[in-house]
Order: sequence, then C-alpha cells, then structure tokens
Amino acid sequence: MSSSRRRRGGGPERAADNWERLVRAALKRDRDHLRLGGAPAAVGGQRLADAVPASLGRTTNIEQILQAADDIEDEDPNVARILCEQAYTMAQNLDPSSEGRGVLQFKTGLASVIKQKLAKKDGALIDRQNDIQVLWNFYLEYKSRRRVDDMQREQERLRESGTFSTEMGNRAREMKKVFATLRALLDVLENLVGQSPTDRLHRQILEEIKKIKRSDAALRGELMPYNIVPLDAPSSVANIIGFFPEVRAATAAIQNCEDLPRFPFDTPQLRQKDIFDLLQYVFGFQEDNIRNQRENVVLMLANAQSWLSLPIGSEPKIDEMAVTEVFCKVLDNYIKWCRYLGKRVAWTSLEAVNKNRKIILVALYFLIWGEAANVRFLPECICYIFHNMAKELDGILDSSDAETAKSCTSEGSTSFLERIITPIYDTMAAEAENNKNGKAAHSAWRNYDDFNEYFWSRSCFELGWPPAESSKFLRKPAKRKRTGKTNFVEHRTFLHLYRSFHRLWIFLLLMFQLLAIIAFHHGKMDIDTIKILLSAGPAFFVLNFIECCLDVILMFGAYKTARGFAISRLVIRFLWLTAVSTFVTYLYVKVLEEKNARNSDSTYFRIYGLVLGGYAAVRIMFALMAKIPACHRLSSFSDRSQFFQFFKWIYQERYYVGRGLYESISDYARYVIFWVVILACKFTFAYFLQIKPLVEPTSIIVQLHDLKYSWHDLVSRGNKNALTILSLWAPVLAIYLMDIHIWYTLLSALVGGVMGARDRLGEIRSIEMLHKRFESFPEAFAKNLSPPRISSRPIAQDSEITTKMYASIFSPFWNEIIKSLREEDYISNREMDLLMMPSNCGNLRLVQWPLFLLTSKIMLANDYASDCKDSQYELWDRISKDEYMAYAVKECYYSTEKILHSLVDAEGQRWVERLFRDLNDSIAQGSLLVTINLKKLQLVQSRLTGLTGLLIRDETAGRAAGVTNALLELYEVVTHEFLAPNLREQFDTWQLLLRARNDGRLFSKIFWPKDPEMKEQVKRLHLLLTVKDSAANIPKNLEARRRLQFFTNSLFMDMPTAKPVSEMIPFSVFTPYYSETVLYSMSELCVENEDGISILFYLQKIYPDEWANFLERIGHGESSEDDFKDSPSDTLELRFWVSYRGQTLARTVRGMMYYRRALMLQSYLEKRYLGGIEDGNSAAEYIDTQGYELSPDARAQADIKFTYVVSCQIYGQQKQMKKQEAADIALLLQRNEALRVAFIHEEENISRDRKATTKEYYSKLVKADVHGKDQEIYCIKLPGNPKLGEGKPENQNHAIIFTRGDAVQTIDMNQDNYLEEAMKMRNLLEEFRNVHGNHGIRKPTILGVREHVFTGSVSSLASFMSKQETSFVTLGQRVLAYLKVRMHYGHPDVFDRIFHITRGGISKASRVINISEDIYAGFNSTLRQGNITHHEYIQVGKGRDVGLNQIALFEGKVAGGNGEQVLSRDVYRLGQLFDFFRMLTFFFTTVGYYVCTMMTVLTVYIFLYGRVYLALSGLDYSISREARFLGNTALDAALNAQFLVQIGIFTAVPMVMGFILELGLMKAVFSFITMQLQFCSVFFTFSLGTRTHYFGRTILHGGAKYKATGRGFVVRHIKFAENYRLYSRSHFVKALEVALLLIVYIAYGYTKGGSSSFILITISSWFLVMSWLFAPYIFNPSGFEWQKTVEDFDDWTNWLLYKGGVGVKGDNSWESWWDEEQEHIQTFRGRILETILSLRFLMFQYGIVYKLKITDHNTSLAVYGFSWIVLVVMVLLFKLFTATPKKSTALPTFVRFLQGVLAIGIIAGIALLIVLTSFTVADLFASALAFIATGWCVLCLAVSWKRVVKALGLWDSVREIARMYDAGMGAIIFVPIVFFSWFPFVSTFQSRFLFNQAFSRGLEISLILAGNKANQQT
Repeated sequence: MSSSRRRRGGGPERAADNWERLVRAALKRDRDHLRLGGAPAAVGGQRLADAVPASLGRTTNIEQILQAADDIEDEDPNVARILCEQAYTMAQNLDPSSEGRGVLQFKTGLASVIKQKLAKKDGALIDRQNDIQVLWNFYLEYKSRRRVDDMQREQERLRESGTFSTEMGNRAREMKKVFATLRALLDVLENLVGQSPTDRLHRQILEEIKKIKRSDAALRGELMPYNIVPLDAPSSVANIIGFFPEVRAATAAIQNCEDLPRFPFDTPQLRQKDIFDLLQYVFGFQEDNIRNQRENVVLMLANAQSWLSLPIGSEPKIDEMAVTEVFCKVLDNYIKWCRYLGKRVAWTSLEAVNKNRKIILVALYFLIWGEAANVRFLPECICYIFHNMAKELDGILDSSDAETAKSCTSEGSTSFLERIITPIYDTMAAEAENNKNGKAAHSAWRNYDDFNEYFWSRSCFELGWPPAESSKFLRKPAKRKRTGKTNFVEHRTFLHLYRSFHRLWIFLLLMFQLLAIIAFHHGKMDIDTIKILLSAGPAFFVLNFIECCLDVILMFGAYKTARGFAISRLVIRFLWLTAVSTFVTYLYVKVLEEKNARNSDSTYFRIYGLVLGGYAAVRIMFALMAKIPACHRLSSFSDRSQFFQFFKWIYQERYYVGRGLYESISDYARYVIFWVVILACKFTFAYFLQIKPLVEPTSIIVQLHDLKYSWHDLVSRGNKNALTILSLWAPVLAIYLMDIHIWYTLLSALVGGVMGARDRLGEIRSIEMLHKRFESFPEAFAKNLSPPRISSRPIAQDSEITTKMYASIFSPFWNEIIKSLREEDYISNREMDLLMMPSNCGNLRLVQWPLFLLTSKIMLANDYASDCKDSQYELWDRISKDEYMAYAVKECYYSTEKILHSLVDAEGQRWVERLFRDLNDSIAQGSLLVTINLKKLQLVQSRLTGLTGLLIRDETAGRAAGVTNALLELYEVVTHEFLAPNLREQFDTWQLLLRARNDGRLFSKIFWPKDPEMKEQVKRLHLLLTVKDSAANIPKNLEARRRLQFFTNSLFMDMPTAKPVSEMIPFSVFTPYYSETVLYSMSELCVENEDGISILFYLQKIYPDEWANFLERIGHGESSEDDFKDSPSDTLELRFWVSYRGQTLARTVRGMMYYRRALMLQSYLEKRYLGGIEDGNSAAEYIDTQGYELSPDARAQADIKFTYVVSCQIYGQQKQMKKQEAADIALLLQRNEALRVAFIHEEENISRDRKATTKEYYSKLVKADVHGKDQEIYCIKLPGNPKLGEGKPENQNHAIIFTRGDAVQTIDMNQDNYLEEAMKMRNLLEEFRNVHGNHGIRKPTILGVREHVFTGSVSSLASFMSKQETSFVTLGQRVLAYLKVRMHYGHPDVFDRIFHITRGGISKASRVINISEDIYAGFNSTLRQGNITHHEYIQVGKGRDVGLNQIALFEGKVAGGNGEQVLSRDVYRLGQLFDFFRMLTFFFTTVGYYVCTMMTVLTVYIFLYGRVYLALSGLDYSISREARFLGNTALDAALNAQFLVQIGIFTAVPMVMGFILELGLMKAVFSFITMQLQFCSVFFTFSLGTRTHYFGRTILHGGAKYKATGRGFVVRHIKFAENYRLYSRSHFVKALEVALLLIVYIAYGYTKGGSSSFILITISSWFLVMSWLFAPYIFNPSGFEWQKTVEDFDDWTNWLLYKGGVGVKGDNSWESWWDEEQEHIQTFRGRILETILSLRFLMFQYGIVYKLKITDHNTSLAVYGFSWIVLVVMVLLFKLFTATPKKSTALPTFVRFLQGVLAIGIIAGIALLIVLTSFTVADLFASALAFIATGWCVLCLAVSWKRVVKALGLWDSVREIARMYDAGMGAIIFVPIVFFSWFPFVSTFQSRFLFNQAFSRGLEISLILAGNKANQQT
C-alpha cells in the first residue's frame, strides 16, 4: 500500500506537506511583489487567494474572502483566521468529496493554514465562540478607520457635481480595495449569523446587512466586474465613463421598455431592466453574452451619437439619426441577403420601425452573433437565424406579456445555444473530423464556405425553424452517405490555374499565335495573312470549350447539392460551346479550302467574318455592361428583361458575393492604361526578340530530311523534326508566358515611385533635413494632427505670435515623443534634454525651439561678436543668416533678463531693470557697439554659466550663498568690463546700488526658481550656454533618427483632418497569441549557446548605445547580469529591455498601448486648449502634461475609444500548468490596465456514474483587478471545441466578440508601434468616412497601413528580407491600391469592424485551404463590395525572420498557402468576376507571382532537357552541320530574361526605387552595390527554389501547414545535417539534376563557338546549381570554421547511419527522416503524377549508352536492353556488398571472402574491358552518370508505390540504396566546405559579409561568434 501511495504522489499527507510550505510563503508579506510593480512572485510566494481552484472560484466568493484575509493579515491575524475558516467551510460544502481539479490540495493546504492560526496568541487561546463579535468589531473599526461613510458621501457629491479630478481617480481605486474587504467581511458575517438571529448582536448585524443591500449601492456596484462601461454599477466614480452624456443617453435608450411587453425581472440589480433582459428571457441567451453585447451596443450608440453631437440636458437622449446609422450598418448584409433571395425583411419598412425597435433588432443580431461560436464564420447562416428569430420576436413584441420563444425552448428550458447553435456546430465538427487533420482531400468534407453557401439559395428555407435535424444540411457524414459540397469543389490540380484565369491564358496563347503567324509571313498583312490570322477564331472557341469542360469535371462532388440553376448553366454552356466550336472550326476549314482553291468565291469567308464579328460584338457588349462603370446602370436596368438576364447569366455566373465588382470611370481608366502600356511593351519584346528570330531556323529545320540520329529513334521520323522544333520553341514560350510579370514589376516600380514622390515620401530623409525644416513642423502638426477648432482659433496677425501658438500646440506632443524615446532607451538623458521643446505658453517674447537646434550657436555668435568690426546691423545680419543662431541669441538675452529679474528683489531688481532698459534703448538706436564691449562678451557668458550651474540644482544654504557670490561677480563683470565707460560711471555713481552694496544687501536675498516654467528656463539657459556639440549628432541612435524623420515627414503628407477625441471613430486592436515568448526570463537571458553566447551578451554588442542608455535610466554603471540579481525591480527592467528588442508579446503590448497613451494626451490637452478646466489649471496657464495619464476624464475618453484584446488561446491551460508564459501575461495585465486577455477555458465534467468524462469549453475575457489578479469579466459557453479549422483564425474568432468600436486593427505578435504614430490613428480612421470621395465609389472597408521591418540590422540575410518585405509593404501595396486590387497581406491593416463581423469575420478558418488566413479577409471584403486602400503617413513596426532556415520556412509556408489559394473558390470567383485588366493585376500579384516563379525554374529544365535531347540524339551536330545555326538570338533573349529573374534583379527594381525615393539616389546605389557584394543574388536564387518547391508540391500533393518559424535571435551555427534535412528535397536534389543535365550537355552537345559558348549559354544554370547547393552553408554563421566542420561531419555520419524506429524523430535518424519525406504522397493521383515526373530520368541512360565508344555507333534497341542487364547486375552486386554477417548468419566468413573476390574481380574486369575493347575511362564515368539517373528514377518509383515494393520484400534494399544516394549527395556538398574550411581567411570573410550591417554599427561579431569564453576565463 505504501508503495502504491508513493507512486500516486504520497496522498493527502504529501499534499499537506506541500501546502504547508506554500502557505508559509503565502503568509509572509511578499515585499518583492511591490518592488516589481505588482508582478506575481515566484510560485512559492503565491498568496492564498491565488490558490483557489477554478471550480470553487467560479460559483462562490471564496477567492474574495481569502483576498481579504491576505489584506488584513498584518492588521488582525485572528480575523484573517476566521475568514480562512469560513472559506474552508464553503469549499467543503460545495465539494465535500474533493472531486474538482486541485480541490483536495486546496482544502488540505487551507486546513494547514487554519491549524497554524489556531496556535496561542498573546499567551491566550483563541476563543472561537466570540468569532462573530470579533469580526463585527473589526468590521466597525475597519469601516471607521477607512472613513467609508465619508468616502461614500464624497462620491455622492462628485456624482451630483460631475466634477472629477486626478486625485479622485486615485481615491476611487483605493476605495475599491476597501469595499472589496468590507464586502467579504459582511458575507462571512451573514454566513456565520444565518437567517435566524439568536441575540441582539446578531439582529444588529442582519440589520446592517439589509441596510447595505438596500441602500449602499456603491459597496456592491464598485466591486462588480465590468469591461469598459460599469453598466451594472452606473454610479461608480472609479470609472467616469458612465457620466458621459452620450453614454447616459445610450444607456437610457436601451432601458426604454415602455412599449415592450411585460416580462419577469426579479433579479436584484443596481441597474434598471432593459431590452437585453427581455431578449434573454425570450430566447435564453447566456448571462455573460447579454452583458457583453449590452456594453457593445451602448458603446456603438454612444459613439454614433458623439460623432453627430454631444447630447445636452439632465436626461440626454440618442438622436434617431444615430440609431438609424447603427441599424443600417449592422443589418446591411442581412438586408442585401433578403433582397438577393427575394425575401421580405423581418420588418415592414425602415420608416415604419421606431427607434426602440431598431435598437432591439440590433441587440438581437449582436446577441445571436455573440453566442454563435464557429457559426460566426457563416454570415448568411446568421442572417437566416436572425430572420427567423426577428419574426418570432415581432409577434412577441406585439403582445402584452412576453413569452419564451418556441424555437429556443426544449423540455421547459430556454437556451439559444443548445437549441440553435449546437446542432449546426455538431455537424460542422463531424465534417471537420472527416478531414483527417487536413490530410483528406478537400472534396471529401464540407468546409465553412460549403455550410455558408447553402444559405445562398431560397432552398435554405426548406431547413425549417428551428432547423430540422433530419435535413441534408445537418446530416453528419457517414461511410457512404454524406452531404456533398456546395457550389464549388477544391480538387487538387494545376488545372485550376487555367479554369480560374482562362481569359489570361486564352489571350496570351492567341496573341502568341497571331504574332507567330505575322512573323512567319514576314510582317506582310495581305488577305492571305488575314485569313490565317482568323485561325484565332477556332482556337478561341476551343480554348473556351476546354475551360467549360474543366467546369464540368471540377464540379464533380457538388452535383447532388448544387443549385439547379448552376447545373443548368454548366449544361447549356457545354452544349453551346461544343456546337459553336464545331461550327466555327468547320467554317474556318471551308475558308482554308477556298483559299487553297484560289477561286474568287469567298462566301464562307464572309459568313465566317459575320459570325466572328457578331459574336465579338455580343461579348463586348456584355463585358461593357458587366464591368464598365458607366454601363453598369444600363446593365442593372436590363436585368428587368428576361432575355438579357439569361444571356448575362450564361456569360457570368451569379453568386451572392462578387456582384458589382466595378470601379469608377477614373479608376477604371487608370488601370486600363497601366496594362495597355505593359502589354504593348511585352508583345513588342516578344515579337522582335523572341518569336521573329526563331522563324528562319524553324523553317530550315522543317525542311531538313534524313537527319542522322545517334540513338535508336522511336518518335521523330516522318514528323518534320517536331521534337527538335519543340525543344527550340519551348523555353521561348515558357518565358513568353511569364515575362509579363517582369514588365509589371518594372512599370509598377516606376508608378510606385511617382506616387510616392507625389505623396511627399522621403522629403525628410536625414537628420540635417529635419533640422532645416523644424520651424515648419508646429504649423503642419497643428493643421493635420489637431482638430480644426484648436488649430484655427482666432489669433493676432503677427506671424511670430501665430508661430508661437502653433509651437504651444506642438510642444507637448513633441516632448511626449521624446520621452517615449527615452523610455525605450533610444536616447540618453542628455539627448532628451536637448531634444525637448519648451511649452511656449509663457510670456517670453519669442518661440523657443529645442536646444539641439541651438547648440553651439551662442559660442559661434560670441566669436562673430568678438571679431565684429562693423555696425550693429551688419553683425545682426551675419548672425541672422543662421536663423537658429538668431533664435538662440534672442532667447539667451530674454531668458537672462527674466531669470535675473525673478532671482532678486529691491536694489538688485532695479539694477536688472535699468541694465536691460539701457541695452534695449541702445539696440533700438543702433548704438549697441558703442554701449558695450563685445570683446568681454565671453567673460559675461562664463559668469552667467556659473550662475545657472548653481540654479539648476536643488536649493541649499551653501548654494544660495554661492548664487549671491555669482551674482556679485556677474555685476562686477557687466558693470566694470562689459559696459561702456559712460554707463559704467552711471552705475558706479548710482547711490541706491552703492549703499546696498556697501551694506551687503545687494543680492543677499535670493528667490530660488520653484515655478516649473522658471526651472525649465534656467535649465534651458544653462544648456544653451554650455552645450558645444554639433546638432548633426543628436540623436545618435539610428532608430531614433528614422522614427523622427518619418514622423516629421508625415506631417506634410495628405491625411484627413483630425477630429476631437470625443468625436473620433472608436477602434480596437486585436492580437492572436498561442505560446510564443511573452517576456524573456533571466535564465533565458543568461543561458549560453554552444559558442558561449547569451542573449544578453549578444544584445549588448548589437545595441551598445541602447544598453548604455538603459543602464543610465535605472541608475547603474557598467553592469553585468550578476549585478541585477540583488534588485528585483532592476531584474524586471532588464527582462523588459531585452524583450523589447525581440519579437515578443511584451513588445507588441507596449507598442499597442501607445494608442491609449496618445488618446489620453490628446484628450487631456484638447480640454485645456478649448478652455476646459481640470485640476485647477486653465488653458492660459503653463501647460504641463505631467500626470495626464492619471486624469479620470482623459482615461475614460481613451477607454471609450480604444480597446486592446489579446487572444491568448491556451492561457487557461498555461495557468493550470503554472507555465512562465501565464505569469508573464498576468504581469502585462497588471502593468496595462486597459489590456484585456481572452482565452478558451476547458473544463472536464465527470458523469454521476463516474464512467464518462465530457469537456465543456468557455470563451473568457479577463483583466487585472485592483489587487493585480485576473478578474473574470465575461465567461461565454461554447458548443464545443472551437478549433475545428486553422488555429489562428479560430483563435481570433472566439475572441472577436470582446472587441469594441467601429474599426479593428489586426496586429500579429511580432509587431511594434510608436507613440508618434499612435497620434495619427484618429486621422487614419477618418478615411473610413471617405468624405471627399478620394477612394472611389465605395467607402473603404480595410485601411492598409505601412510597415517598418525592424529586424533588418542584425545580419545581411535579415537585411535582404527586411528590404524585400519593406518594398512589398510600401511601394508594392501603394501600386496595388492604386490599381484597386490590394488585398489584406499583413496584420497592421485596419478593418471596418461592423462590415467584417457581419460578413464572416476578419479571416477564414477552413482546414488547410485557408492556411494563409489573412489574405482571405481581403478576398472576402472585395467580393462583398468592399474597398481596400493603402496609407503611408502612418507606420507600424514588424519583425521578420532573420536566419536562412527561418526565412525558408516562412517562404515555404507562404508558397504553400498560395498553392492552396489556387484551389480556392475565392480566387476562382475573383478571377472570373474581375474585369480583364483588374484580373491581370490580381493574378500577377497573388498566385501568379508564384506561377511565374515556378516558370522561371521550369525554363531552366525545359531549356536543358531540350538541349540534352538534341545532344544525345545527335541532332544538334547534324542540324548545325547543315544549317549552321539554331536561332540563338531568341534563345539568348529567353535565357537572359530567366537569369535576371532568377538572381532577383527584377525583385530588386521596386526595392531600389524605394531606396531612391526614401534615401536618395547615392544611398540607393550604394545600398544596391552592398547587397550584391553580400551575395544577395545567391539568396534570391535560393529563395526562388524554396517558393517553387513548396508551391508546386502543395498543388500536386497538398501538405501545406502552419510552420512555426521561430522568432528568436539567430546567431548560432546550424549543423550540416540540419541544413541537409531541410533543403535536400527542395533544393539539393533539383540542383544536382540540373548539374547532371549541364554535364551531359557539355559532354555531348555541339556548339559552334566551343567551350566559351557553352559557358555563356549555361552560366545562369550553373549559378542556380551553386546557389541551391551552397547557399545554406554560405549564410550559415561559422559555416567555414574548421572545428565546426569537423563536428558537423561527426553529427552527419551519426545521423546517416542511425537506425530509425518507433518514436525516433527525423532529427535523430536518417531512416525516420526519409519516411517523413514521403508522407506527402498520399493519394493514387499523387502516385501517378510522381510516376510520370520520375520517368524523365530514364532519358539519360537511353541517350548515353548509344554514345559509348564500345557500342561502335550501333543504334539497335539491344544495346539499350543490354544496359539494363548491366544495371541489374550492379544492383545485385550492391546487395551482396551491403549484406552483413547478421543478415547472412549461416556463412559470415564465406560472405566476406566472396565480397573480397568480387571486388578484385570487378576491378580486373573493368581493366580488361578498357584494355581489350574500345571501352574507355570516359565511358566508365558516362555509364556512372547514366546509371545514377536511372537509379534515382527507380528509387522515386519505389517510393511512390511503397506498398507494392514492401509486398515484394524489396523495401529494405530500396532504403539502403536511398541511404547511399543521400550519402553521395551529402559528400558532394561537404567536400567543398571541408576544402574552404582549411583556409582561416574564408571564415573571416564570411563573417564580414554575413554580418556587415552589424559591423557598420560597431558590432563585434567576431567576438560573438568566437564566444565569450575568453572573457569569462580571464
């Protein structure tokens, strides 16, 4: 028994011991907790309240009672003991058998705590009989000591007055803690007393409790959890949002129940009953769903009202217009759906629906949506549900008494979730399970789109209400009986490319045909040529017929469920195109017969022309009506005619989505002209450089006969050398099909550059430009980023006063930006002082600029003055040439006067006044040079500097005396040396001063500067006099410079006018998170990698200036990590410092919370500028933004406009498992009060018989409470596990119900934000209103935002990725928006929240097909008549992958996602429904980019296989001998284009254009050259292979999945084996195949120019081979270091030879890895395709054996047959040689002997063969090449048909051959690495180019790579 107990963990005794230790730690006051800013202590330091299990805490207030016990432990341990006992009793009553998770441990530990507390205290035993009395006395004493009654009275007074201060906000938060403790004390007292009082004390307690419950709303209301608006406690003063007039009006609107039926409302609550209570009663919505959507609707109404105008009066009301706006926006999709289906909406007319009914319908829609869970992905399903429920509700509302809805009632209970949502969810879950974790074919199961599109036809109403579970829609898949797909089937085939974009391919093929015909007719356009050109007619119809056939074939799997109209259209189109193709072809044949007959009859030609002309006219008419904006109204009008409807329906299928995909005339003309230019360039190039040069060679080759073949020819005789012509034309055709993308790239770069210049990008591209234009910033800021009512206030005409006003508006914002840079450690304290700008609100008579503009100006002015020999005016002219020098001189003069005047009194003040009066008179009279001695100016400056140096410090007696002395010295210098003799004499004879000086009274009394404005001026004057640095070096940090440059540049860009914060569009920020790094722990910072490098050490070297700034900020000198261990607060700061430089959630949260900070600052200052008074300060006074973040009004205003939700999917599990991530997320919650975390809570329920376990899932939202603990706000039950599809969109979907506002910005957790950019957010949001119509005929639905990639400075690879990404997200997106095809490519985009949540959400989630979930949001938005724009005056930071493996995984993920997009219905519909030119842009910027990438690589294969065919067949020699050429001009053009694409030249064109625009021409050229020297062409060529492999394999076999690329700091060396595993099949195998082709071509090919021609024509291919083979090692840190190479070889051989097995991963064993690499071949179709592709390798053996000299030019098939016999013998010999004694146990010695004899025999046989026959050594190597290729073919076939091979018992042999191949490939790659590793300079050179960016910033990368070991040892 004891042993079993030990196995189970020791039972209750062990649990008690553990909890004894835990509780002792919990009862100690965790002092470090406070020093860490509220951070949770270590696990051992957990507080009592933190240990409550979820099962207890959810249904009781045990947690609150234990929290109170924690709080009063120090005040009265005895009371704490009473509370603990009560908590234990409640836990025991709730779960007496301790079945809940963690309950037994909790109760055991709590009992231990109580036992400790029952010990003797003060020498006496604790009397438990007096617990009630003790508790009551403590309650009264606590209430009195905390002045609760006074606090409540003060709260009431504040509520009535509506005046709120910062101090009040702090007190309100403190009050919350007091009220929480009082509430817990009363609850315990109530439980102890019970309902039957036994004495006077008990009755007194019950009376107090009743009194509290009856009247003390504050005590209960302040403690009710809420999200943003405390609707359950509207009188709370801790959050004053409820006092805003618009919120009060919205709340009153939902509480208007006068015309509603009566319904039960018995729950005692603080608020009044409202329409949500009615809906909850009627439909059975969950309580927390009601609370969540109540707040959502209140905020929507309030914000809609605030945009119109703020309501006034004591009882504000919502305008009808605001309600109608919300109503129309929320139900817009529902109204369109009803209109599409021809159904009447749930109300009679919009005018007939009153305001209250509109609010009820909006509330109903949101409640359905809020509880719909995964059904939210089915927007039209929600429309169907809403339609039926609204009709039910309409009947209920017309009655006097409400009743529960029949549709949601079952067995007496009402539950919307169980009756409506759960049946739909269960069916979707069953279908999702049928996809076999994404491995099943898409056609085998219904995805979200299939379920949703069921509701696109009127037949959906056959489903009934409530939905009938027996319907086809809700049928769960069985073995042979399942519901088919809807409207579309995602079959896995490349044919989708032709089907979706058939217009493109038909156009290109027809143009190729026409150009070729013209070329073959030598450009002559006579009647014969025209008749041949008309062959395009039959070709057109045949190509359209092929597309129609694909429609028929690829719809297989959806015919049973497809709409009748869709099937009818397919049949009609098929029959029509069959007939018309046949007819047109027949006519054209007759036309050719007429032509050949040479008679004058041209009847058929005329008929043919009429048919083609008529058809073309009809097609053009329908194209115009469907696509041209001007004709669209005519098209809509013609829909009334059934005739036109029919033909439009045949021309273009009608869906619910995709209707009205047209743009304005100007937008249409814009992209048509764009593409006309591209197509003109493309076809001109194609005709003159691709097609025309091939005409003559083709004509000659066709005429050649009896060419001699060097092999046994099987197919080429009698077909006019068709294969030869094919090998000549195929690479040219391949380039012809893809080079349109090249032209697009070039023109888009040009257009994007012009657009960027027009938008004024790059105007401020250096710190020098920033200095020169700083004067213009305040005005630009005031006009763009301030509301008009502030920036356009009436002011005087004086330009200086105007500038000063603008500066006063600008300065607080500028200063906050500078402070944020300091907080982020980008600048030092000194730089901050120099960058800060004075408030410009004082009475100083000039504008005060930041000191960094004025540094050293005073010294230069002094020099000018000392050298001055001219007049005062000439001196001033010289100074004024530098405007900032003039400002510095003026400010120094005025500040000195003001400071001196404020310092002294009496005689001293009179001296100052007279001195400056005389000086002013001299200046006015132009006699200053006569009045003063300029030579002594520097002496005056030194004395003044000494004075200010004392004044900038705190006042002490000694310093006060020093100031007096300094003033006296200044007096002496000024009076006796600086002033002219006549003035000196006047001052010396001034009796007042003379007596004061003689009496020692002069300057004896000093008024030390205490006013904030005066202190700022003194400090500023001191810096002005002392700082000598050049302003060009401030700030030094490059990132600080970049941010300031971009921000100031953006002030001059075109952006909407800012609205006041109260009127701006509200928005949310939304971040999905799974399990990535939240915050680096100290152990992660200090742990060293294999080179001895820790993350902290690495970052110290990468960011030395930021590290120094950090140490300065926390008050440390030069520190190591050991110095931080003594200070928990410094340790935490260090963790944050490192985390803010990685791609962590902490960085993202900090960045996004800048939005709230910016809104608080803007709201706070707006109120002051507009004359509002808060905290006793008016707008006229000195503006100090200190403490604005504590302003209750500013905080509330920010909260009503901004919400941040992080969807931490598994946060609940992380908390249960005590993971570090959970503690770090909790810390972020504590540090950011506006942060909300949503997560999925999973709960296990055990049945009563304890045999079955069920799981329940909840969507929860939490925030940090006043104690810093997680406070649950909402908990909404889900119908089941929410993860049915892709994880990330499902994570977003469950939490999106907690977002607020009209917009939502989707932010990934590798992003960052900046305070200065956050200030522009309200401008960006105004774009949604499209007031000026700048964005076309539709309002924007997605606002694209510029990104800055912040990971580009780490290495050259990171730089390549950063620049490539930056080019795409700036110039690329700019052009796409211009051409009206921008989609959603990244996370910073801002969505119209209401538009998207009513149309399926912000992403799609179907398994695998939606792996690239982001872009589908753009597809969906466009198809649903949205409008996607792009804006570059605001930017968001973004991290990218920095290591080659990370980059390859990322590109593989994106390429795989694009492969899935090819199969998707969204791409199909956009390809079909866009007009032709818009479709072109869409194709070449989405899947077409990857198609062209693949074509680039395929061109190499097509060219080389064609050349190898000519070489091996001997035709190249035969043809060249007779014709002397093969048309190299066209081939050269094709290959050159391919090579330029391959090495990334065209990728770099937009990049270079972006550089020129934003950096300048010289920097752009330098940057491009630097990239080339860093082998960027190798990188781009390698990336080409990555994209091609994953894109192609995904379409062929599937297997696309989310790949976690990792976002850490990559400087470690990657093992050779790891690189081989990752790139073997994607790059190495393909590179070696190309190398084999090149070797064969060089060996057997014929070129007139010899080897030089071979090199020139194959150089691009050799470059590709080298790049694909060696790029992973070139870009591998320490890739050529000898020691690493040796270690890599050992690791490689161990991995290669290690046997696999069950549970052995591919990282450890070659065998396991080899098995994993075959997993993508799952289907029979995939095996067939692999078989076909593998057969190409047989060509090598077939061709080479006939080239062997031993064959003596014999072309008999027997030669080829004999080569197979040799191959079989070689395989048998290999089998014998690889046999081991273990496998041949009978005769092990004999086997070894036989192997030796055979080896000798083989060598001897080969020698004899060479000596005795014509067989040569060259033949030996040629045979090896042939057999290697054939062996690989056999290997591929064996892998494809694995089951057959296993059944034959040959699998082990196949595996050993495969191992040999991998060993050989590895050796080919490894040998050059070993060779270069012998030379140390190679490793040095590699480090230099690999980390060049880091070197340029002072990174000691050599030290990093060598390790920090040396430092540690010394």
